[in-house]
Amino acid sequence: MAEVSLSIGGRNHIVACREGEEAHLRKLGALLDSHWADASRASGGMSNERTMMFVALLLADALDEAERRPPAGFTESQALTGVAEWLEELADALEKPARNA
Repeated sequence: MAEVSLSIGGRNHIVACREGEEAHLRKLGALLDSHWADASRASGGMSNERTMMFVALLLADALDEAERRPPAGFTESQALTGVAEWLEELADALEKPARNA
């Protein structure tokens, strides 16, 4: 096991990780730290735990937005084709007689 020191909100945290994952963990720590100032303002500077909750909410909001966006290069035509295929599969399933009915 490796250990990494992360500085988030001016506080150091020692975190264990698998060998070779240190750089990735440092990157994640830097991401958390980059949102700290905004989260601290949102939490009113009440506590580090509350500020970390706001960091998590900011990141969760960004993730939710990214998941709702179509992938780069994804066209409207591809989306419509996917919906059409799904509707055809649904229609086929509805047309089949129910088993054990």
